[in-house]
Amino acid sequence: MKFIKILFVIFLVLIITVGGVSYWIYSSLNKPHEHAKANQFIQISKGSTPNEIIGKLSAEGILQSELPVQIYLRSFGDSTKMQAGEYQFASPITPLQVLKELEKGEERTTKFTIPEGFTRFDIAKRIAEKFPQTPPMDDKAILTLMDDVSLIKDFDPTAKNLEGYMFPSTYNFPKEVKPQEIIKTTVEQFKKTWKPEWNERARTLGKTPREIVTIASLIETESGVEAERPVVASVIYNRLSKNIPLGIDQTAVYIAKMQNRWDGTIHKSDLEVDSPYNTRRFGGIPPGPISSVSESALKAALTPAQTDYIYYVLDVSKTDGTSVFFNNARDFERAKAAYQTWLEQQRNK
Repeated sequence: MKFIKILFVIFLVLIITVGGVSYWIYSSLNKPHEHAKANQFIQISKGSTPNEIIGKLSAEGILQSELPVQIYLRSFGDSTKMQAGEYQFASPITPLQVLKELEKGEERTTKFTIPEGFTRFDIAKRIAEKFPQTPPMDDKAILTLMDDVSLIKDFDPTAKNLEGYMFPSTYNFPKEVKPQEIIKTTVEQFKKTWKPEWNERARTLGKTPREIVTIASLIETESGVEAERPVVASVIYNRLSKNIPLGIDQTAVYIAKMQNRWDGTIHKSDLEVDSPYNTRRFGGIPPGPISSVSESALKAALTPAQTDYIYYVLDVSKTDGTSVFFNNARDFERAKAAYQTWLEQQRNK
């Protein structure tokens, strides 16, 4: 009888001890802890063991105690889920929240934005500025990378470079990213944006996908107002059907960039240059895209409005960037004169 009482006491002590330890672990794992590293990145190196990770976070002050975390991982958690990366831990934060963050594999990234209408020359310059390389790589070297058309060969087997196929958007890249990876990601995003049914729509219009992207690039550079882009598209298609040169001056800007002489101003000589991209001198669309293209520009190129317009010019009576459209030269010339007067006033301010 005495032996049974002793066993009961031992069992009771064990239960109390286990319960106490369990409560201590539970409360320790769920207790928010304040630290001084909330605005700093903590680097967890690849190949770090779970104990090394816990030790580092304890040394950095992110964790108040290592033991409850180690016990939890060995008993209930999965230490294999912890990943290398660069982390910012909020303060206060609980150990369980720290472990959850470590499963994300966060890496410090740099935002990289390609605005709609950017050319490959603009994109290359921005990559060189935002992601300096070792050894150094300037925008000309990055432009050469954009001549690798294997990335777009399945979509456009005639492409000479990746102009028009680097999708305009905001991306997040690791700070050590290589230009090749940036270029690849932007082309892949273009492919994700292009819908399979658009191939048939292009055929209905009598165009190849490349020609649609080229028309979309013209629309992109001519109007930033999404609602009027289908109308701009209608002008392009109407002029093409009537064999009227498109006369889009942004093609002259593109030529100047190709020839490395763009200074921010369209000169008279730019409009007269002998180049198949010059839509004042040559009929039809340019040989290829002249800028990156958004989804709305692609949709406008594929579904132009039905109009009889063949002219448009910025509407100077408004301040929203919209254009006014015409089906005759007389009315267009009046509006163009008003625009040129307004433009001169703007230059003199």
